[in-house]
Amino acid sequence: MAAADGTAAVNVGEEAENEAEAKLRTLKGAAFLTAVASAGMVAGFGSSLALAKKHSPGWFTRGVAVTAAAPEGGASVALRALGWGSLLAWGGVGLLSVSVWKALGVHSLSEFRLKMQSLFPKIPKTSEDAGSEPPDWDSVFKSK
Repeated sequence: MAAADGTAAVNVGEEAENEAEAKLRTLKGAAFLTAVASAGMVAGFGSSLALAKKHSPGWFTRGVAVTAAAPEGGASVALRALGWGSLLAWGGVGLLSVSVWKALGVHSLSEFRLKMQSLFPKIPKTSEDAGSEPPDWDSVFKSK
């Protein structure tokens, strides 16, 4: 009996180490993918900028510098558009979130989670829970 308890404690310790290693591996993978995506975006933006400057250097410098013909530079116009776009995106998502929150009549995140769980079908966490046969979509989307 005592040997079995010792073995169970070792197994629990190994499982905890395996879970910690899996989390660390996931974090490393996410960091790697983020770095690769960022490098790709910077490279794509830089090559597009270089290509635009190569094809028409006159128009490129005209868009960057402020002249009498164009009283506002292209960079300032782009930054202003980015600011307005960001403001509208954040405001729109916020308004949509508040609207859904009020329409559901919930008062906390736990109530919101329970309400969403009652409205949407359950998603199986593992493939064993899902079964081997495809789901019956009529029953999945049937209103409750």
